Amino acid sequence: MPVIPSPVDGTDLRYDVTGSGPPLVLLHGSVLSRAIWRGLGYLGPLTAEHTVLRMDLRGHGRSGAPHDPAAYTQQVFVADLLAVLEAEGIGRTALLGYSLGARIALSTALEHPGRVTRLVSLGGSAAPQHGAVDSVFFPGVIDTVREDGMEAFCAGQGLGPRATSRRARATRAAFLAADPLAVAALLTATDATAGVPAEALADCRVPALWMAGTEDHPRCEESRRAAAQMPDAEFVPLPGRDHGGTLFPPEEVLDRVLPFLR
Repeated sequence: MPVIPSPVDGTDLRYDVTGSGPPLVLLHGSVLSRAIWRGLGYLGPLTAEHTVLRMDLRGHGRSGAPHDPAAYTQQVFVADLLAVLEAEGIGRTALLGYSLGARIALSTALEHPGRVTRLVSLGGSAAPQHGAVDSVFFPGVIDTVREDGMEAFCAGQGLGPRATSRRARATRAAFLAADPLAVAALLTATDATAGVPAEALADCRVPALWMAGTEDHPRCEESRRAAAQMPDAEFVPLPGRDHGGTLFPPEEVLDRVLPFLR
């Protein structure tokens, strides 16, 4: 697995590359890792048509995990992504992100539109994130993680040791592998993330596909609004899904994503 230092602070950034075809970068959500794409059934269909690069975002998976919230701003994440693209000699690529990964993909498209061919946002948002982590996870999540660790983080979301479904087991395993102090720093930084101005979305010409579950509030409404503000974007609802269920099962998502990427 390749590893490069972040140009921002030297944090180790790990990723892998598989498949063949036009490049596509997969960006996972908070407290997950690049393994989620294989675990939930995305990697096979995507690598059949694309050269797929999966990053472990800083603070996740096997990448380095700083404990300072300043290490988890959108600007830092974008710099990390661009460094990985440079290391692999990728000039332009499609970006597909879930939740936190969707916001990083959007930030990259806004700041570096010439590097992004297409943008897929799954359960994403362009809105201010103050209060969002309590909404996505549970109230008081930052203090819980900092003081009581990842088992308490899992318990707060009903992902205890008896979790049985494929999605629940994969999510719990990813959560338990995380560094709680890094997670607390990440969530603190996320809570301070400002909204994207409407005029910035209106100026972004990157073709975009926004998808969110109809039970994922307020992400569904925020995704719909952001898509409406972009000149070449479409919003597709995922009936009955909440935020944690955005990615699974994958077929309904891939039925729209694959033709869009083509």
